Amino acid sequence: MSEVLSELARVLEARKQAEPDSSYVAKLYAKGLDAILKKIGEEATETVMAAKDGDADKIVYEVADLWFHSLVLLAQQGLGPEDVLAELQRRFGLSGLDEKAARDRR
Repeated sequence: MSEVLSELARVLEARKQAEPDSSYVAKLYAKGLDAILKKIGEEATETVMAAKDGDADKIVYEVADLWFHSLVLLAQQGLGPEDVLAELQRRFGLSGLDEKAARDRR
């Protein structure tokens, strides 16, 4: 796993114990799941808008925000980037069509 993801996961986990007024992430955790989900929705929309504009720098910036808030959600749920990477590894080499068909059968 990327060193950046590992370090960020450690920081996000530590923020779960922090006072809400001590950091943005601690405040987001204190507001709860709905606030985290709202931020992910906002960042997803901003990512789409950046892609529609075709500005590479804006796309990278907005995807970074989306990934960041997704990592906050993972930590809030007791998960981490390693869980997502393990799922991506599991899917690696599978046809996307086969993977989707397997999901549809669940």
